[in-house]
Amino acid sequence: MLDILSLLDITFFLLAALGALVGIIFGAIPGMTATMAVAVCLPLTYALGLHHGLALLLGLYVGGISGGMVPAVLLNIPGTPSSITTTFDGYPMAQRGEGERALRVCVVASVVGGLVSAAILFLFAPLLAEFSIKFSYVEKFLIILLALTVIASMSRNMLVGIFSGVLGIWLSLIGTYSISDGGNGKTRLMFDFLEPYLFEGFSLLPVLIGIFGIATILLEAEQGVKSGLSGKEIKIGKGGGFSFGIFRGRLTNLVRSSFIGTFVGMLPGVGGSAASVLAYTQEKNLSRDSSEMGKGAPQGLIASESANNALTGGALIPLLSLGIPGDSTTAVLIGAFTLQGIQVGPLFIPENADTWYVMMTALVFANGVMFFLMFYAIKHIAKVVLVPKYILYPIIVMMCVVGAYAINYGIMFDVWTLLIFGVLGYLIQKVGLEVAPLIIGFILGGQAEVYFVKSLESFGGYSIFFTKSPIAVVLWALIAASVTFSVVMGLKSHAKRRLETSQ
Repeated sequence: MLDILSLLDITFFLLAALGALVGIIFGAIPGMTATMAVAVCLPLTYALGLHHGLALLLGLYVGGISGGMVPAVLLNIPGTPSSITTTFDGYPMAQRGEGERALRVCVVASVVGGLVSAAILFLFAPLLAEFSIKFSYVEKFLIILLALTVIASMSRNMLVGIFSGVLGIWLSLIGTYSISDGGNGKTRLMFDFLEPYLFEGFSLLPVLIGIFGIATILLEAEQGVKSGLSGKEIKIGKGGGFSFGIFRGRLTNLVRSSFIGTFVGMLPGVGGSAASVLAYTQEKNLSRDSSEMGKGAPQGLIASESANNALTGGALIPLLSLGIPGDSTTAVLIGAFTLQGIQVGPLFIPENADTWYVMMTALVFANGVMFFLMFYAIKHIAKVVLVPKYILYPIIVMMCVVGAYAINYGIMFDVWTLLIFGVLGYLIQKVGLEVAPLIIGFILGGQAEVYFVKSLESFGGYSIFFTKSPIAVVLWALIAASVTFSVVMGLKSHAKRRLETSQ
């Protein structure tokens, strides 16, 4: 315990607090997200070291998720995808002059959701890691296959999700097929003139910064950065109507929604919007006064924001115990560990106990800072929605380029990688593909190939994937359930569209 305390200096807490503040600002500005905040600041972690870097990034994560409530309530614009249901009741309250009251309800719900998910992470992740240590190559491959099918099933369109994931896997296989991985040691999936640059494939960190930084700015620029909110008056109202008594009788909603957000966060690639929508729907189905939801009901805000912020702990569970990112932001966090030469997975917690406790401390502290900043200074924080984008975005582009260039000690091709994937991220969203399946496929594709080849080398024929152990059978059952769910939901959606068309 004393070893852990020696790692928690004043700089650690200042960085976590700074990360929470900057994350809130990113989340509060429409068009910017927690993922973008983490991606842009990722190169800084190399100079900071692992523990200080994680303090900054986890602060950005917590603050970025929470900050989305500000434009959702005041402008009816979700600051992050996961805050979409916050607009349903938050904006009507703001129109009645109860904007500050609504925001404070959201802040309290957010901090409860974040702390509940942190507790579940602390209790559950080590158990899952201990269990998964026993997995052979077969079970590890099936775990990744399950993660990829879950991504596809939770996409707006299953085929689009599958194609996006496969595209990400294909991009991850570019480079040398290493002999240690069962390959022939030759380069593949590239033109000859690219071999000197792509000998080891695309570098992960410029890819992440390009897709979540440059692509987002290109999408925003297409709409016109001058069409922002500058000059608008933000009427936040007064907070006199807020009292903690508003949560009396709503603790069940608060806890249930926090558990829903944590559970959805554990599912790779599902995303925060699914968590908040599910929690909101459950409250609407179970609440006695559900008729008020959508008209400015506090219970709608409680459900949405507690589930929203509970994602932070939930998404870290598969990342730290299995090496599988729970969402796009935790996919970027893999880059921080990569910079420090640490591999996340089943052995991470037992082999890096100090780092594990440091992460938990940073997560809890960042939630506390987020609550303090947003509860007591919400009138000032709300003004960040008026920051002109034509001033903000050039600074962010500069940070992206400098970060990509410096990550691998000044390799110019990393800047080209940043631009290539920035444009690619823009184009795939314009044509209707999905970023989350693509980036998670990119991260997991190489591992999936290694585990697949090693399984065949170690155990023989393809039947081993079905007969290796009872765990393999359970994983196949989960894969089948995931695919079946996706097909059924797709058929229902198709039938609903046909019915709407016929009417």
